[in-house]
Amino acid sequence: MDVDAGHGAALGRAFSTDVGDMPFTARLRSLLSWQTSDDDPVTTLTRTHRVIHPYADVSVLRRGYAIAENMHRGQFRKSGEPYITHPLAVAQICAELGMDTTTLVAALLHDTVEDTAYTLQALDGDFGPEVAHLVDGVTKFDKAYYGKAAEAETIRKMIIAAGKDVRVLIIKMADRVHNMRTLDARSAASRARIARATQEVLVPLCDRLGIQALKRELDDIVLYHLHTEEYERIQRHVRNRPQWASYLNDVVACARTALKRSKVTAAVAPRPRHVYSIWKDTVAGGHREPFDLPRIAVVVDGPETDCYAALGAIHGLWRPVAGRFKDFIASPKNNLYRSLHTTVIGPDDRTVEVLIRTESMHRSAEYGIAASFRYRRAEDRTERVRADELAWLRRVLDWEQETSDSAQFLASLRCDLAESQIQVFAEGLQVLLPSGSTPVDLAYELSTETGDHCLAAKINGRLAPLASELDDGDVVEIFTEDGQEPQREWLTFVKSPHAQMQINRWFADHQEPGISIADKVRLGRATIGLTLRKHDRGLASEIPLRTLADDLGYPDLETMLVAIVDRTISPDEVVEQLIALVDRRD
Repeated sequence: MDVDAGHGAALGRAFSTDVGDMPFTARLRSLLSWQTSDDDPVTTLTRTHRVIHPYADVSVLRRGYAIAENMHRGQFRKSGEPYITHPLAVAQICAELGMDTTTLVAALLHDTVEDTAYTLQALDGDFGPEVAHLVDGVTKFDKAYYGKAAEAETIRKMIIAAGKDVRVLIIKMADRVHNMRTLDARSAASRARIARATQEVLVPLCDRLGIQALKRELDDIVLYHLHTEEYERIQRHVRNRPQWASYLNDVVACARTALKRSKVTAAVAPRPRHVYSIWKDTVAGGHREPFDLPRIAVVVDGPETDCYAALGAIHGLWRPVAGRFKDFIASPKNNLYRSLHTTVIGPDDRTVEVLIRTESMHRSAEYGIAASFRYRRAEDRTERVRADELAWLRRVLDWEQETSDSAQFLASLRCDLAESQIQVFAEGLQVLLPSGSTPVDLAYELSTETGDHCLAAKINGRLAPLASELDDGDVVEIFTEDGQEPQREWLTFVKSPHAQMQINRWFADHQEPGISIADKVRLGRATIGLTLRKHDRGLASEIPLRTLADDLGYPDLETMLVAIVDRTISPDEVVEQLIALVDRRD
């Protein structure tokens, strides 16, 4: 981005010389005029940082703030506040997460290269390549040059930069949290657009990083701006819960006694849900009133085996609810969240949810990937653990290299982030896949060669079609044959972006002649048939299909079937509308 051309007059008001070209020592002499009293805007930041990292060199934070304040001088936010309040708030959020000094410096300077004349080269010279890489990773592409592709290119650039240093994503999350906190200063249309973009990409990314401390806040703010009435309804419920606190105190006291009897040392505390979580469960369950079960957290002081001892104590005290136990210790979530979840019939025959975890698991549940910076001295976080935490990012980077089009990359990323995930077992490995994945998705996840030569599959010891949907916990065996090649029909049922891109790559490399319209029509019919089978439905005639094609604006049924094969319209979407059409007539 040509910052001089992009900001011109505004920059002229901000400073009188080209700061990027000044020697560093001269630049500092002109900038470092801070106070050391409580009025110093950096005081809160440095104190927060020192609480978690007592030996940190905070002088570099002051240098970073001085340059950022000078660069942004004369710039203002939509709210009318001086612009420097934003990078300072982003750095404060990073400090509260427990991030290291380098991250905080980058947070203070994260908008300078994008919005001022301070160059990346000057930044590198002043603060080193680590800070420069982090700032460059969150610097947006200019819409004036990239047009509609700017957003997709920016996210793609950020993901690639995060592959080298995940702190890029942490700064971006903090940046979005502060922007969402101050969203009221924008127009209604802007608020809705930013909230939707946050919901589609940033919230799922925050979840993948495991930073629940930020995700909860983002979830609630998004709900407030997209479903204001529902947000306020849940808020009223939270404020007016009858005898909620006293009941939870009784539950906590009973649980502590039971744990003590079982010789399990643990901290027990209420763990109320946040607004979005209550709303989601209310909507998902079709409840007319907010669905909000009392919940407590048990944090054991000992090894993970003590979690199971605590579970035994809780189940010995209160009767567990069948089907409501989940072991995320043995099978962690895709963001490596680990806890035991159980639901019991507590005092007064009220249903109570219980979370059980170790102190280390509790830290990871709150701070995710940031925990390795916050608790660096307290935890031995091996390279293998760090690698596991970022397995999803490596997978995204793998299929990013196969995608030349940034819009396709962004669409695939949104799809990957939006999907819930399942865990299956193959070749002695535990593999994460999007829900609805098939053996072909798994084959490509194991390796490109396995996917290309995939011939057949066994699911839980029984032969199954390659289009079969896998369930959580399935044990799958993939059979390959050297002469086997990918089939175009695989594109009609594979779920993961990685598998789709690898199959498309194979056909592009082999320059296979284009499929005929007649073949697409036949393949479209087969796809509709397979998709109907997932709903245990079938069609006695094509009349409903032709009616639906007309309703959707297609000139004939054949055109709609071609559109399904070309992925212009989703077969699942067609079948859902088809079922609704048939059921309405019945």
